[in-house]
Amino acid sequence: MKKLTPTIRFTAVAAALGLALAGCSTANDDTRESGGEDSHGNHESASNEAGGADHEDTDSSESGHESGGHEGHAADGGDPPAGITKAADPKFDVGDTVVLSADHMPGMKGAEAEVSGAFDTTTYSISYTPTDGGDPVEDHKWVVHEELEDPSEAPLEKGAKATVTADHMPGMKGAEATIDSATDETVYMVDVKTDEMEMTNHKWVVESEMKPVE
Repeated sequence: MKKLTPTIRFTAVAAALGLALAGCSTANDDTRESGGEDSHGNHESASNEAGGADHEDTDSSESGHESGGHEGHAADGGDPPAGITKAADPKFDVGDTVVLSADHMPGMKGAEAEVSGAFDTTTYSISYTPTDGGDPVEDHKWVVHEELEDPSEAPLEKGAKATVTADHMPGMKGAEATIDSATDETVYMVDVKTDEMEMTNHKWVVESEMKPVE
């Protein structure tokens, strides 16, 4: 058997290395084609699914805020607004204990309350965007005619615009509101104390949201 010259040996080693490198490159290409693109696609899909879940959570929280907007309601409602008329013959007198059927905030429905004021006026449910940048509030119950800035003659029609002067909660005072509904029922301030809340001169509860203690 003939001995290989150095030149022949070098050529043979180089050829072998070339074949090995070519095989490695082919394997990597196969790996990228069979798994690389699919993995990236799966990552995008997972990301989109996660994003969708976050979006649903956001929607859910916003809709929860839009259900009346009583978060942050003042614990002491203070005095009645200037110009409001005391009710001449209310069903419930100041000092009476009543049961509330209103569900304005957690713990209110079914709670006992003491009447602290009764008034004859027009009372509105409103929708508005808080001035402090909070989420829009829909169907907030209630504000009275005397808590609107220079309103026209009561009752204001559904869809009418008015600026709110009431300061029941953050961002309400100065907000432009849309009238959702109106009622001329006797409207009351009440003191409420439950495990969830303690409120003095809470504004407002209309007569149909109250019943006598049995």
